[in-house]
Amino acid sequence: MNIDIQSIKHRFGIIGTSPLLDHAIEIAVQVAPTDMSVLITGESGVGKENFPKIIHQYSARKHSQYIAVNCGAIPEGTIDSELFGHRKGSFTGAVNDRKGYFEEASGGTIFLDEVGELPMPTQARLLRVLESGEFIPVGSSQPQTTDVRIVAATNVDLRQAVNKGKFREDLLFRLNTVPIVVPPLRDRADDIPLLFRKFAADSADKYQMPPLRLTEDAKALIKHYRWPGNVRELKNITDRISVLEEERMIDARILSLYLPSNAEADMHPVAVGTIDERRFNSEREILYQVLFDMKHEMNELKAMVNDLMHGKDRHPAGNKMNSSVFGDTAAIHPESAVTPTEPYVIYPTVPSHPEIKHVPHNIATQPAEDMTFVEKHPSLEEMERMLIKQSLQRHKGSRKAVAEELEISERTLYRKLKEYEME
Repeated sequence: MNIDIQSIKHRFGIIGTSPLLDHAIEIAVQVAPTDMSVLITGESGVGKENFPKIIHQYSARKHSQYIAVNCGAIPEGTIDSELFGHRKGSFTGAVNDRKGYFEEASGGTIFLDEVGELPMPTQARLLRVLESGEFIPVGSSQPQTTDVRIVAATNVDLRQAVNKGKFREDLLFRLNTVPIVVPPLRDRADDIPLLFRKFAADSADKYQMPPLRLTEDAKALIKHYRWPGNVRELKNITDRISVLEEERMIDARILSLYLPSNAEADMHPVAVGTIDERRFNSEREILYQVLFDMKHEMNELKAMVNDLMHGKDRHPAGNKMNSSVFGDTAAIHPESAVTPTEPYVIYPTVPSHPEIKHVPHNIATQPAEDMTFVEKHPSLEEMERMLIKQSLQRHKGSRKAVAEELEISERTLYRKLKEYEME
């Protein structure tokens, strides 16, 4: 089948060039001529509602009814009546017979959004419709038939819901005949500036003002932010900036004012090569790792000083200090120690072992007099380089082991080694 992806995007207002997005559209068009049930999965705000419309418009049912139902917005006590209808007098307030959505949409398509929110009794009724096309209105004993195409969507893991007893496994199998996965915005990083420009243009038309434009640093910022609310969040922030900012050229400083206060924890490196490739989760994680390593090295330093107090020489015996503190040939003498490149280095001023005559018993209580602190504030790149170097030393150069320890792909590690000239 020859599918014109661009014309479909234009018709349904879909913005983006991501291969993942194109693949989801291709599946929707391919399955449309059939009557197979489709389950659309994806995070909240990714635009799942576009895909049942594509399926309906490219099917033989396109001239019949299309009904979208938000299952999570209908109270549990009335959802059966909404979906399957009711008979007069079946409950208080049922003054007339009423057709349900499945009867109204017969011959067409019904889209069940947030299908994971359906109560268990309603799930059983839906399963019967999928299996036989039959349903029974509330307050009736006579089954009715319907000819309807069902497309469902969810932002929850239905397999986990099955394991927790909140969703029927047989219904999941029936709904998930053809799965379509809509990618989150963070996996479509190159599409984010395009979407921002589209939403900015829409706001400019709506509020009669010049459209917003992004500087290069602002584009980098919006591509690195994780966008937990996906396209919906991006649109809301774009509209807010359009209305509140007089300046039409938006830089990273202005943009950061509109991101959540915890945006630093939600930063996401832009994928390079494949979307499965990951780097460190955040600057904060790297800093925690550095502090952990520094604490370990401090403990070793204290132990060494304690051994000197008791006439022991740890260094010649092979208890080597971590090279990230003293360098590969570091000794305990401050005058002979190699100047380190790593941060937060501590040099003891205790005299060397052969010259020790007497060490005061209270040396541990005199840190200001006996220890010299040399502090260097590292950059993110220096911390990253140090973590990779230490991991390579621990694993004797095994790149696979290093990648596993740092929770990044080997491809990312190779790129980092080349970037830091550590090959």
